[in-house]
Amino acid sequence: MAFTSPHPCRLFIFDLDGTLIDSRSDIIGALNRTLARMSLKPLPEYQAAGFIGNGVQKLIERALSQATGRTPEPARVQEGIILFRQEYEGHLLDRTHLYPGVKEALDQLSWARCAIVTNKPENFSRLILEGLGLGGRFSPILGEDSTQTRKPDPAPLLRAMDYWRAAPDQTVMVGDSAVDIEAGKAAGVITCGVLTGFRPKEELLASGCNLLVASLLELVPHFCPC
Repeated sequence: MAFTSPHPCRLFIFDLDGTLIDSRSDIIGALNRTLARMSLKPLPEYQAAGFIGNGVQKLIERALSQATGRTPEPARVQEGIILFRQEYEGHLLDRTHLYPGVKEALDQLSWARCAIVTNKPENFSRLILEGLGLGGRFSPILGEDSTQTRKPDPAPLLRAMDYWRAAPDQTVMVGDSAVDIEAGKAAGVITCGVLTGFRPKEELLASGCNLLVASLLELVPHFCPC
């Protein structure tokens, strides 16, 4: 889709981890406690961080593969998923926080509708947003378990667009990874990569996003009300 700045917009769809919130420490802590309960050694933070962003199942599959040096059995993955959810649920907000400028950017975008589409479980996402004082700012809040498919499939984005009756050219997908950009492209919307998150700049450059910004505040001037 062609992009000109400022672009008329009605709906912003935000990823969560790495885009609005820095949840790296809490996720990696829960992951390494999970590995310990499975009698495996913890992973270095830099390595574990690269596994975040495509849902709990992929996180556990990648972590187990790295920790054991082989492809994990499905039953072992399911065990890891259950343990991870147990470990993470009580530590959602230990060190998780909004990135600098997020609150200010959302305030400046008060004219727009805002939704969340994340590959984190929906209940965890809601608890985190409520704990950070943003529970009422986003609707709908869609997690990996809210629809039959998750990003990079466009289904959750299309559901958010349908909720607000927003056309593709009035919608922006904002995320920190190629998974977000791929989902946005598949939904036919404007795509914006943000460099605050877990993925390298090269990944976002290669994704072909319409816009690449260093922070959410840098995004604001590029859009205007429809």
